[in-house]
Formats: sequence, structure tokens, C-alpha cells
Amino acid sequence: TQLPPREKHMSNAIDSPRPGRPPSITRARIADAGIAMGLPAMTFTGVAALLGVSHVALYKHVAHLAALKLLVAEEIFARWQLPAASEEGLEHYLLRFSASLRQLVKSHPGLAPYLLRRKATPPAMLARIEAHQAQVAHACHLPLAGARWLLSTVAFHCVALADTVYAPAGDAWEAED
Repeated sequence: TQLPPREKHMSNAIDSPRPGRPPSITRARIADAGIAMGLPAMTFTGVAALLGVSHVALYKHVAHLAALKLLVAEEIFARWQLPAASEEGLEHYLLRFSASLRQLVKSHPGLAPYLLRRKATPPAMLARIEAHQAQVAHACHLPLAGARWLLSTVAFHCVALADTVYAPAGDAWEAED
């Protein structure tokens, strides 16, 4: 049986992509625009302008500026290549880990509060941190609790110091809610 022309057209419309411009607001594009602008200087209208959309269109994807900054911070962290632990020894690994963290904070001003404040750290970041701690515990033959304590202590001090050294003059963290 053959479908009448109208029904056949409707069937094709469901199966084939819609004509026109593809969606221009994606999480990756929002993150790219936010990274380009930088966390401290980020504004809703600025990110929207970089995306080539209105700020009203951006609000359909992100509720407010704090959520926008959190999305960007989370994406920066997700894109960071954590150094993998190996048989090189714990001391060498910690040196590579701290250098990598220092470079992460230096490359992304404004990221430190999202790394240091537990309540500002999104669940995806926490899950990645916990997986990393487990990997290091296994590779370096440490108890998980010991690896957590060691890595969190090194990371906290490294991030805080890097933020202090590399933060622009007059840069202050936003007040906590």
C-alpha cells in the first residue's frame, strides 16, 4: 500500500532532519564562549554575543550568571587532563600533579573557588576527583583514605597558592551566598 502524498510527506518530515540552521546553543559552545571570555569577566550578554544569540535565548539554557559560571568551571575541569599515576613513584607523581594543577589555575583565572569550596564543586567534578583518588591509591599502593587525604591536601595548597600567585591584582572571590 502506498501512502497518500500528504501522509508520505509527514512521514519523511519525522525521519529527516529539519531544514535550516542547526541549534547554535550547546553546552560545549557555551563553555567555549565562557572560557574565551574568562570566569572573572564573564557576563550573560557577553557570552550570548560570542555565541551570536540573544541573552534571552541563552537564558533558555542557563538560568542565571552563577549557573553559567558553574557550567564553564565544570567544563574547564572536565577538559583538564589529569596526570595518570604510574609506577614512577609517589613523589614524582605528586610533582606532576601539582604542576598540572598550577597550570590549570594559571590558565583559567577564577577557577580556584570551584576547586576549593566543597559547596561550589558540582557532582561531576567530585566524581572525577574521587575516581582519580582511587586510581592513585591503587597505582601507589595506598589505602584509599590515605590517597584521599594526601591528594586533597596537595591539591588544596597547590590551587590556593597558584590562585594567590597568578590572580590579577584586585581580583577577589565573589561573596558566598
